Amino acid sequence: MQTAERLRDHDHHHDHDHDHEHDHRRETIYAWARAALLIGLGLYFVYNIVSGNLANYINARFAWLSVVAAALFLLLGAAAVYRLLRHGHSHDDAHHDHDHDHDHGAFSWGVIAVVAVPLVLGTLVPSQPLGASAVGGSFNMDAVASGGAMTFTIAPLDRNVLDWVRVFNATDDLSALNGQEADVIGFVYHDDTMDDDVFMVTRFTISCCVADSVAVGLPVQWHDVPPLDTWVRVLGRFELGTFRGEQKPILRPTSVEVVEQPAHPYLYP
Repeated sequence: MQTAERLRDHDHHHDHDHDHEHDHRRETIYAWARAALLIGLGLYFVYNIVSGNLANYINARFAWLSVVAAALFLLLGAAAVYRLLRHGHSHDDAHHDHDHDHDHGAFSWGVIAVVAVPLVLGTLVPSQPLGASAVGGSFNMDAVASGGAMTFTIAPLDRNVLDWVRVFNATDDLSALNGQEADVIGFVYHDDTMDDDVFMVTRFTISCCVADSVAVGLPVQWHDVPPLDTWVRVLGRFELGTFRGEQKPILRPTSVEVVEQPAHPYLYP
């Protein structure tokens, strides 16, 4: 009878040790996944900073936050790897991880999955700035009207699309802009509300990130409208005319030149 009891105790301890080992192995896999995710996020931020793709997501003046985030992710990931390599086989650490798995395992795997999805998408989907498809026919000129007075101090040929929009908003008599020269760069936007020989030379503005982006543009009348999303440099003079049923300064070009997309495609209010 004592022999049978010893056998039962042995089997119980064996099963307990087996379950404990299984839980520890599962928690170790989770810990490595967490460390890999942290390092992956850090490297993703580094890649976007080095490649310049960061400008497709946020205002340049907030780039330092991404540098801080990259450093934190890499430090946390490195610390997690160090802990795994140093303590991964210790009995005390295994026991701690076993308890942690019971408390947080299911929830933590869910968090890893949620965080991993944008990382995977960001890695697989090429980074591109907003273009004509994101305009949707809406140009919110009022959202960027501030700063018009200061814009008047900029020489006309040095003004970008946003500067000119601010000038329009700050000018009581738009006919006063007749004959003023402009030299602007933007992408081509055209829809069914425009005449066949009219397009908008367009830029997106962002105050913080692409979530608060606003499309701004200048109407251009040209005999050969380039394809949508083509980046162009337009040189010409403004003349007051009718655009979408309203009196607007319309840019009459002397030349429309196809150019490369700027390194910083967005303008910053």
